[in-house]
Amino acid sequence: MSEITAEQVAHLANLARIDLSPEEIANLTADLGQIVDSVAKVTAVATPDVPATSHPMPLTNVFREDVVVPSLTVEQALSGAPARDGDKFRVPAILDEE
Repeated sequence: MSEITAEQVAHLANLARIDLSPEEIANLTADLGQIVDSVAKVTAVATPDVPATSHPMPLTNVFREDVVVPSLTVEQALSGAPARDGDKFRVPAILDEE
């Protein structure tokens, strides 16, 4: 069993500005004790020959090839625009800036 006491839990709750009832402190003391015990078990098994992992399966990124494909022309893209400024969409200013 871990060495976490109700006084330590109450002290941490006070530091975190969390108002806990005596029942909540008792429950958290038991829960935190189990967590500390579980971490201790994993630490005991983790030897230098066991690599640290964040996932049980190795993760690799899958990227598609960056291939140029036919797209809209400027005229096609701007054909439905309510207003345009040369080759750009014209939109109202939102920050009163030029």
